[in-house]
Amino acid sequence: MSDLTDLYQEVILDHNRSPRNFRQPEAFNHEAMGHNPLCGDRIKLYLQVEEGQIVDVGFQGSGCAISQASASLMTEALKGMSLEQFESLFGRFHSLVTGQIVEGSQEDLGKLVVFSGVSQYPVRVKCATLPWHTLKAALSRTGQITTE
Repeated sequence: MSDLTDLYQEVILDHNRSPRNFRQPEAFNHEAMGHNPLCGDRIKLYLQVEEGQIVDVGFQGSGCAISQASASLMTEALKGMSLEQFESLFGRFHSLVTGQIVEGSQEDLGKLVVFSGVSQYPVRVKCATLPWHTLKAALSRTGQITTE
């Protein structure tokens, strides 16, 4: 394995062992549940959105290292972001994990680039995107998502 791949794996393992924002915020006005029955990943996402901006975000749940690390890194990236910025980031992240991103356009993904290798394992794409789809469900107030 390359040094970069090793680094990416270490970041994912770190966020799985010590997930950031693994909590229910005191104040939230959007929430949703996500479930991936294929591997058992479950997530509950909480958001505080004010004037079109994500003020706070937290999650709880259980699952594989990829889903937990994805939720952790996503929540770190989203704090302070506008809803428009989230939509753009969602599209770029989804392109990254499905192998559709144009080479050289990963810089603006920050730490999320650690999921670039997921595209080589199609069954893991749902693990990485579950928190993101759950966030979209929370924002649209549908409240629940199950990936299959």
